[in-house]
Amino acid sequence: MSSGTITVRVQSPVHGTKRIQTKPTLKIDEFLGKVRDEFELPQNGWKVWANREKTAELVSQKTKTLNSYKVKHGDMLYLDIQSDVAAQMITSESPVAAGNGVVAAPTADHDVRPLSSSFNREGIVEDDVDQFMWKQDGRIARERNEQLCRHGPVGKCLHCVPYEPYDEEYLAQVNPPIKFLSFHSYLRKLTGGVDKGKFAMLENLSCKIKPGCKEHKPWPDGICTKCQPNAVMLTRQKYRHVDYIQFENPMLMERFLDYWRKTGNQRIGLMYGRYEHHKDVPLGIKAVVAAIFEPRQKCTKSSVELLDLSWDSVNDVAAGLGLRPVGWIFTDLVPLDTSTGTVKHFRGNVNSHFLSAEECIMAADLQLRHPNACRLSPDGHFGSKFVTVVVTGDVENHVHFDGYQVSNQCMALVHDDCLIPTRDAPELGYIKESSDEQYIPDVFYKVKDGYGNEVTQLARPLPVEYLLVDMPAAFPMELTFTFQADPQIRAFTIENRSDIAEIQDFNAFSEYMHQFVADKYLDALSDFHLLIFLSTCDMLPLKDVMKSLLECIKTKDLVAFHEWTKCEAWATVEQLLLANAPSPRLSTSPPSYPGLLAGAQLDSPGGVAFGGMVSGAGGGLAPLGAGAMWSCEHCTFHNEARNQACEMCGLPRQ
Repeated sequence: MSSGTITVRVQSPVHGTKRIQTKPTLKIDEFLGKVRDEFELPQNGWKVWANREKTAELVSQKTKTLNSYKVKHGDMLYLDIQSDVAAQMITSESPVAAGNGVVAAPTADHDVRPLSSSFNREGIVEDDVDQFMWKQDGRIARERNEQLCRHGPVGKCLHCVPYEPYDEEYLAQVNPPIKFLSFHSYLRKLTGGVDKGKFAMLENLSCKIKPGCKEHKPWPDGICTKCQPNAVMLTRQKYRHVDYIQFENPMLMERFLDYWRKTGNQRIGLMYGRYEHHKDVPLGIKAVVAAIFEPRQKCTKSSVELLDLSWDSVNDVAAGLGLRPVGWIFTDLVPLDTSTGTVKHFRGNVNSHFLSAEECIMAADLQLRHPNACRLSPDGHFGSKFVTVVVTGDVENHVHFDGYQVSNQCMALVHDDCLIPTRDAPELGYIKESSDEQYIPDVFYKVKDGYGNEVTQLARPLPVEYLLVDMPAAFPMELTFTFQADPQIRAFTIENRSDIAEIQDFNAFSEYMHQFVADKYLDALSDFHLLIFLSTCDMLPLKDVMKSLLECIKTKDLVAFHEWTKCEAWATVEQLLLANAPSPRLSTSPPSYPGLLAGAQLDSPGGVAFGGMVSGAGGGLAPLGAGAMWSCEHCTFHNEARNQACEMCGLPRQ
């Protein structure tokens, strides 16, 4: 055997597979030291075997070398870690992101379907919907065929045995046919068969030079087959991580589209919701959208520029409500006839595109920010459930919603900075060429020429259809409401709309709250945009008690909410609302602000009286002139309570 450098692969049930550069003449104890350093192992509690059957252990000794165990270049060794040591290593590692902006700690009972794959890492915490899917059988039952079945009522034959969720015959006969496998159907296909997924592994594509190669100078002065990334052959992805996008109710979308109706400018929103089981597709997953947050952006009639990609405070509010970012949405609407409300249809036809290359790159970047935790991946994540929704015109010139994701190959190309848009053709992308700063592997795709032959083309340029996976997006038959959506109530102002004079401030908050009586305050605060305002407003002292409020809204617990309203922070907010309320007229009837006066008893000590008294601090009474303010009915100027005429316009108070 040559005494040059060789690469040995070491497979661990906790860390996956790692490559170690060594020499065949290296002593076994030195090699085991390299393994210990590479996997960050303790001194004891682990062994290295030369075969999968664990019959040839590499025993630490200074006399034997790797040659003694016939270890060659590219061989696989197997690391065996004791269960107590492995558990200690998992708990000491950084927890894996659950994909909802919140770091989730590993749980003991997450493993629901045993897999023999060595990459079934116990430290991976998959999403709740994924854990639910692993528990499902997934097979599609078939009834007994009376003409073909010749067995008893309990038996099964070829004509009535259940379909597997990935069965092509079943998927083709569904109306409409299912074009893409659900992700968990794809996993069942990988983990099925005789070996039961023993060698199943979902490896993320990398287009970068492998670091650490010492056989040559760094790029651009040298490269070899060991560190050079493989060429990429683009194929249409056969599965999708999300099979359906469901908006809870039309009012949610109406409020989002209201900006375009008022300005004609396009708009981007971030969709928050949850992932659930989609029963129309075998082992399918749907993204349920409960709210749309509108980040800071610069909008025109033909483009949108995001000014902020950091939404940590919004994610915190959503997490407290049991929600997470599930996708992004943008409009691409051009009016056709304003009298009928029709819009132009220019996407998805033979002369146009579904998504432009720029939009694909943006979608890939957002999907990379929200990875999908997966137990079959050595990296702990594979793909993403983050979806893209385009609001545009359909063939009948009506407003329509199209749902997409970009493929995992597209995510890899964007992650490694290989894909760029073209200048004059939005339907085409372009793979960069290698430079002194970066090596770019060759990327190909296959098309049929005029004679029907399959021809391989270099992806310069590249039709973005190879990168897309589509899915339907619509409303459910039975509408649901995570947040209050009473059409009789004027909703709270949506954030970042100051360009159309819709501003989130205390006055908007006060006007909104005055529409509710006290026993409806839980419904009043059940507004996603309002909760974001309360959690970020420095004027209001609610930041420290928002967690408890979000829990009350999430569980709809009136008893807990009643206790929460007794906190000092909310009492302060109520007094600010009282001080900001327009002064009631002198009469024997209560003013038209029931939310601030509900529960008060007239003529009772500490109650609310009319004719010379207004509500004071602490919920009691204060005489006129004790610091309360009144708003002029003519010019809206705020005057001190002792003034009987407006200081600004001079008109009398009544």
